[in-house]
Amino acid sequence: MDFNIEEVSAVEREIKVSVPAEEVGAALDATVALYKVQTPVKGFRKGKVPASVIQSKYKKQIISEATTDLINYQINDILNGQSLVPVSKIDVDAKELVRGEDFNYVIKFEIVPEFDTPGYLGLSVDEERAEVSEDELKDVETRLLQSMAKIAPIEEDRPAKDGELASVTFSAEMDGEPIPGVQADNFDLPIGEGHSLEEFEEFVKTLKAGESGETDITFPEDFINSDLAGKIATMKVTVHAVKERKMPELTDDVVKQAGGFESVEKMREIVKQSYTANRKQLNKSAAQTKLISGIVGELDFPLPPSIMEDRLQRMVADVIGRAERSGKSFESLGKSMEELREEQRPMAEESVRTEIFLLNVAKREELSVEPQEVEGALYQIAQQTQQDLSSVKSYYEENNLIVPLKDRLLADKAAEFIYENADVTEIDPVKKDAE
Repeated sequence: MDFNIEEVSAVEREIKVSVPAEEVGAALDATVALYKVQTPVKGFRKGKVPASVIQSKYKKQIISEATTDLINYQINDILNGQSLVPVSKIDVDAKELVRGEDFNYVIKFEIVPEFDTPGYLGLSVDEERAEVSEDELKDVETRLLQSMAKIAPIEEDRPAKDGELASVTFSAEMDGEPIPGVQADNFDLPIGEGHSLEEFEEFVKTLKAGESGETDITFPEDFINSDLAGKIATMKVTVHAVKERKMPELTDDVVKQAGGFESVEKMREIVKQSYTANRKQLNKSAAQTKLISGIVGELDFPLPPSIMEDRLQRMVADVIGRAERSGKSFESLGKSMEELREEQRPMAEESVRTEIFLLNVAKREELSVEPQEVEGALYQIAQQTQQDLSSVKSYYEENNLIVPLKDRLLADKAAEFIYENADVTEIDPVKKDAE
């Protein structure tokens, strides 16, 4: 076998392979020998079938299998000898073996580009200190008390105010026709909590118990029902009662009943610990992302086209999926598919470049991912998507997604390694009004 490697680009390789007739014959003979041992033929004892009979009966299968086996063997031999690691599907341009003739074929694939790895150890980064304010704890207490509140009609003859409830029956019409789904009977509408359109709430706040009315409202452009977005409808409303929440005092008995806490003090302690741990993880993640982005921002190397296209397609699909899950159609995004792709392209490029850099770090630091870690990741995916583990695992295996998943886990390990070896300075949290 002779071969010639051509550098099509920094990330693309083409290898032309030439196999002499002698090797072609040997490959065919080897496959015939396997068929003699493994394939029963009526009238002959197993393993005693003449080669001529085997070749005549299974000619098509023998040539196909011999061609595939020879190419696979030679590809592995070439790649291992040249230390080439394809990061894409290997495309093979080949016909089938013909006994007595030389065999020529071409393989094409992509590789990770070579680049100078910048320094990534001992870098400085700021991480916001995790703090939980007294106001946040008060919000938790308020929500807990609201869950225990008793709802009762108010005695005053007036419309509902913010913080109260209006028991309403409402419907919507457009061009004199009712709008399906935009209606309710005897619904307790919280006022001033953002549960409904502001225009609608403001109108409800003009009606006393027993009063009815109608008003025109304009659905916002980002309304969950894209068919109604930006359109004007007539809302018809009847207020049956105005109610208030009579919340209990915050006592040990109340928090025991509401959340199983030992006491108010213990509840505040547990809530604060939970909020702090969650915020610390978020702050660390933000600082880690900033650190890695700073390193990757200095890198400039070509990206393998197939990886880039795959990442771009997945990111576009995520955008469309999020829109559909919120009740919007692709058309409601107001962009063509090409515009959406171009919008996501910079983020896709950064994502791919970051992963390539982190996998390079993982290789240098001899990091690895164990099979049980992949299994754990698949279990988490199954939990998040509410599917059984076997179905998720089969899907990933059938769609060749196990290797990308393993690479993602390896990249995460590399990012964690870089952060563990960084000079992290804890800083005061940035105030919301200063952001």
